[in-house]
Amino acid sequence: MHKGATAVSTDKPSEPSQSSRKVTEMQNSIKQSGTAAVAAANAAYLRGKQAFEELGMNWPIVIWIALVHMLAVAAPFFFSWPALITCILLAFVTGSLGVCMGYHRLLTHQSFQTYRPIRWLLAFLGGLSGEGSALTWVAQHRKHHAFSDEDGDPHSPRDGQWWSHLLWFMPDFGRKWHRELLHRYAPDMVKDKVMVLIHHMFLPSHLILAVALFLMGYFGPTNWGLGTAWGGWSMVFWGLGVRMVYVLHVTWFVNSATHLWGYRNYETSDDSRNLWWVGLLAWGEGWHNNHHAYQRVASQGHRWWEIDTTYWCILLMEKLGLAWDVIRLKDVRKPAM
Repeated sequence: MHKGATAVSTDKPSEPSQSSRKVTEMQNSIKQSGTAAVAAANAAYLRGKQAFEELGMNWPIVIWIALVHMLAVAAPFFFSWPALITCILLAFVTGSLGVCMGYHRLLTHQSFQTYRPIRWLLAFLGGLSGEGSALTWVAQHRKHHAFSDEDGDPHSPRDGQWWSHLLWFMPDFGRKWHRELLHRYAPDMVKDKVMVLIHHMFLPSHLILAVALFLMGYFGPTNWGLGTAWGGWSMVFWGLGVRMVYVLHVTWFVNSATHLWGYRNYETSDDSRNLWWVGLLAWGEGWHNNHHAYQRVASQGHRWWEIDTTYWCILLMEKLGLAWDVIRLKDVRKPAM
């Protein structure tokens, strides 16, 4: 354990919100279901080379990921400063607010509460990251925590480094498997009709964003390097391609790199680590050992130098009255004796 580390505590907040309690109870139920649940998870979720040999490729997903990377490769030939600024802003909005705050800390772990329209907005923004809908993301992540680095974990590096980084979602598991995944690990999400609608809007929302970006570039001011079709493509390649590749890989590093390298503040049963460069690049998500030790805590940086910009955004929302029931480390960690 890292020098000065604190032993992990299993204390619960004195007055957890009802929604937080339900999510925690559901995760505990999954974990405590024992050998039968693990066997079922393995039967439904082949891993590594065996998954591709027996199930084949999910070609729509493979083509989607390839297309996004092709856009990023072409982007340097269509560089403009407005496109770069748009890329940076959209990376923050879709990555930090959409995935890290919305998908992860709010919808998966209920680390804070907010108004339903804001929940829906964050879920929509998370979808624009390209990582799949909120329903699928939350279900997969809850399953990850239920079987972290054990049989049944969707993306453990123990099954291969590249598997944990991006190959794990490419086999063709089928629609039946996907429906069962959602109903088992995200039943609360499936009951929300707006979340289901956002789920079905995943691909159309990207097409709409691509058109909007192109029009912004096409009709933009010429003295900014826009105002032509070239300017339109500049906005698309950077605002869609480069931005999505960045968000995808820095968040995928949380699944792969932070279960391989780094230091540990807490002794946990999995391989989670704190990795400083992922923490900085992924808006605070790289302090992963902290997160696995205290999954419901809104902040993932537990030392003064573990910067967590996503948590800063949650605190700002709390100040503005847009967030409440924010779970803090002091609420769940047993005081030192």
